[in-house]
Amino acid sequence: MFHLFCQKSIYRAAIKCKVVVQKETFLKRNPMHGTWRRSFNAEHTCLESRALPIIHHVKYICDLPENHRFPMGKFPKVLESLLRDQVITDKQVWAPKIASTELLRRVHTEEYLSNFISGEISEKDQRRTGFQWSSGLVQRCRYETGGTVLAGEIAVQRGLACSTAGGTHHAFPSYGSGFCLLNDLAVAAKHLMGESTSRRRILIVDLDVHQGDGTAFIFKDEPDVFTFSVHCGKNFPVRKQQSDLDVSLEDGIEDKEYLSKVQEHLPWLLERIRPDLVLYDSGVDPHWEDELGRLRLTDEGLYRRDLYVLQTVIKKGIPVATVIGGGYSRDIDRLGHRHSIIHRAASKVSSQNS
Repeated sequence: MFHLFCQKSIYRAAIKCKVVVQKETFLKRNPMHGTWRRSFNAEHTCLESRALPIIHHVKYICDLPENHRFPMGKFPKVLESLLRDQVITDKQVWAPKIASTELLRRVHTEEYLSNFISGEISEKDQRRTGFQWSSGLVQRCRYETGGTVLAGEIAVQRGLACSTAGGTHHAFPSYGSGFCLLNDLAVAAKHLMGESTSRRRILIVDLDVHQGDGTAFIFKDEPDVFTFSVHCGKNFPVRKQQSDLDVSLEDGIEDKEYLSKVQEHLPWLLERIRPDLVLYDSGVDPHWEDELGRLRLTDEGLYRRDLYVLQTVIKKGIPVATVIGGGYSRDIDRLGHRHSIIHRAASKVSSQNS
């Protein structure tokens, strides 16, 4: 097996030089490979159901000042949309435990966690995150992170699981940024890698319209996590970090061209990296109606993107856990439905593979 993760810096250079590599025959792996716990970080499980696991918690939300730019109300709307359209039933809905400080310490510094949980956050740091501190905000972020952890745990055992939140990829170890206070993807990846010598390799596929700068920074020197980001180049953050593979897009790209960029890279990444798990950030802010997007994807384009990612990964026998990523609109009902596109695509893939 080609050990891609041994020298990430060399591999990045190879990508930049467009070195053509020979693809090896992929051997499907059992998602249960290796030792894994039978218990889950869950308040409520649906072990009796074999249908697609959906991870949701009523505490994914908290109160914000009136007219705040962050659309907090979208999280329950995702679940409501799925239930109303009978895409899922309530028998598929798992509830995560709150992320423990032990879990969070795997990514975030002791000082930052202490200040964040106790509310000792400066006004400057609060402005950088876009949120005024509250105990409800802390609780919300910790449950959201717990949801991504649980989605990953379930995916490792069942092959596919989807949270109705998550994707807070701008959070760094010692500070929050851009509506992100805890990096749920990084916490989940650290947790799911395991502690043994045969650790899981994880591929983070980030298709949010904004680069996952926090995630890229956290794993820049981690050989067992590979970060792949497709994002709008002239969008936030202004100062980008270096992912293991960054695909920067011009403003105004539409469905066909966007999907071609994903199709150009995902298959060979899967064959070369051979991850044991994919964490997929399915942000909907590339949508043409998004207030912070600058790209021109449609609902259909997002659906085709998500369907392609899931089918491509699962066809290789690789488990995948999904989070909803960014999406910004004043029309909360439309936004909630748009965020449910990933779950609709996942439901189709799940039914095809059941």
